[in-house]
Amino acid sequence: MKTLSSVCVYCGASAQVADVHKEAAHALGDGLARRGIRLVYGGGRVGLMGIVADAALAAGGEVVGIIPDHIQSAEIEHTGLTELHVVDSMHTRKRMMVEKSDAFIILPGGLGTLDEAFEVLTWKQLRLHDKPIIIADVDGYWRPLLGLIDHMVAQGFARIDRNRLYRVADQIDSVFTALEDAPDPRSPDRSRKL
Repeated sequence: MKTLSSVCVYCGASAQVADVHKEAAHALGDGLARRGIRLVYGGGRVGLMGIVADAALAAGGEVVGIIPDHIQSAEIEHTGLTELHVVDSMHTRKRMMVEKSDAFIILPGGLGTLDEAFEVLTWKQLRLHDKPIIIADVDGYWRPLLGLIDHMVAQGFARIDRNRLYRVADQIDSVFTALEDAPDPRSPDRSRKL
């Protein structure tokens, strides 16, 4: 991919996770910053979200957080970011994250991460964008989900060209290789709205 200035990372806000996931988040944030790629994420200071942001900042990177006001009011926003946008809703947050990013990386996470991941995957399937999506299957975390997607395809509920829709990487180094190998996005269908 020739033009990659910002990457959106979806990931969990829980700190009660295995060290392998924390290490992956740190390596991803550090790696993005060292490559001069701006991190766009959900704006939190806790869990993998905080780790990926802190690692990018420590390596001299730019970090843009986008957080809904109802989450910000719980005082979990990261206050040391390059930019923090407080928005009116989850819908606005997700749309801004897509608009500000050239690609998407899905680290392990919970229901919120699944929500964001499936929305960006669905939007790509509907040709609302054509940006690369990398599923970081750290320690096999997403294997059950990938199996479910295969099951949906086998049962006729989805026709997915996985190589066009997303790539899977099992290590952070492989995530960066997948980003580098991603084709330049085609122009989205401008008649469709996010």
